[in-house]
Amino acid sequence: MKLVRTTVATVTVAAAMMAGALTAATPAYAATYGGECGSGYGVVNSAAIGAKGTVFLTYSAATGRNCVVAKRNTAGSPVLIEAGLAIHPVGSHWTAYEGDQFRSYAGPIYLQAAGRCVDWMGRISGTQGGKRGTNCG
Repeated sequence: MKLVRTTVATVTVAAAMMAGALTAATPAYAATYGGECGSGYGVVNSAAIGAKGTVFLTYSAATGRNCVVAKRNTAGSPVLIEAGLAIHPVGSHWTAYEGDQFRSYAGPIYLQAAGRCVDWMGRISGTQGGKRGTNCG
């Protein structure tokens, strides 16, 4: 009887370790900024686009321009991806906008906004992320 209990306990521990190893081996895919706006631009803000991707707001102190890129977590077949950027409040139209069927990301889009609050967004297949009235001054 003792041998059976030890074997069952060993199998249980081994199964738990294997499940943990499988979980740890599966990477969590998340969009990362890859310099799409060009040299001199650094990420100053970001927001999740649901579980589909991330929208990045970048800024260049040298030019006083903001840039937005909306990126999918993983590239794939083309889907509708949109990026918008405007001086706060946005009103009825984005000052800078790009939207089309893309495999990976929309943008970069640019706006001169030194010393101003901005509204920015990214949308992937109807799921939106972004922020309003941020990064002032």
